[in-house]
Amino acid sequence: MNAVKIENVTKTFGDVVAVDDLSLDVPPGTVYGFIGPNGSGKTTTLRMIMNIFYPNRGSIEVFGERVQGAAADRIGYLPEERGLYKKMKVRDILRFYAELKGRKDLKPAVADWLERMQLSDWANKKVETLSKGMSQKVQFIAAVIAEPELIVLDEPFSGLDPVNAEVIKDVVLELKRKGATILFSTHDMNVAEKICDYIFMIFKGRKVLDGTLTSIQDSYGSDTLRVSLDRDVGDLTAITGVQRVNDYGSFKEIRMVDGANPQEILAALMERAAVQRFEITCPSLQDIFVRIAGPEAEEATHA
Repeated sequence: MNAVKIENVTKTFGDVVAVDDLSLDVPPGTVYGFIGPNGSGKTTTLRMIMNIFYPNRGSIEVFGERVQGAAADRIGYLPEERGLYKKMKVRDILRFYAELKGRKDLKPAVADWLERMQLSDWANKKVETLSKGMSQKVQFIAAVIAEPELIVLDEPFSGLDPVNAEVIKDVVLELKRKGATILFSTHDMNVAEKICDYIFMIFKGRKVLDGTLTSIQDSYGSDTLRVSLDRDVGDLTAITGVQRVNDYGSFKEIRMVDGANPQEILAALMERAAVQRFEITCPSLQDIFVRIAGPEAEEATHA
């Protein structure tokens, strides 16, 4: 039985089709990453799973059952729009959210979570005194403290510094090891690559990718070179066989044209500079995202 099963779901807002005939199977005990540009339908899909929005057509099941009410006890939810009761104390608000899910006697759990998130010193402070990052960590705890079987996180890493993002990442993986299913949306392709078992991309309301990172990358083939040179040699697209170059500073990602010989490109690079790194690889998730949703894809669509 899938943790979440979406069948032929369409959701419209007036004349706007936010989600278009979407089907998706989420296995239990996995981390499923939702990616896509702003306005593509990610949050709408998550809210339909939560039963906050209702589909115009199709069906959604969670653990084999239709979800009844947005606060289903088996689901924890971190919304994109953060919202906490600002006048409540941190410890009290976490107990409150746990009790909403039917959990009692969670004082030790609250203390453990606050310590883990480095918030113990703020336990008796009002939410309004917290920084944005602290507030986000409190809301994350609120989403998971009742130990839900399904955890829905909408942009959980947004606004966090690298240290706190790493803390949240580790917690997500620990929750998975304990058997929870985690759905989360993100714009951070590096995070998605590192922790997701499956990746789903929605674009203009329609599913365009769904599978493991390996299967998605394999479908594009090994058309990418990652190279580092000892100096800047200018525009590499002048080299025969080079279609596009993404410059990341310390290295460059070169997309080859179909049928290009990577050894010939290497020889051309060596004529220009000392090659410190040369790797033939599959495209990164970031590159695949841009291929589907970037300006280049739009130009090809309208050509």
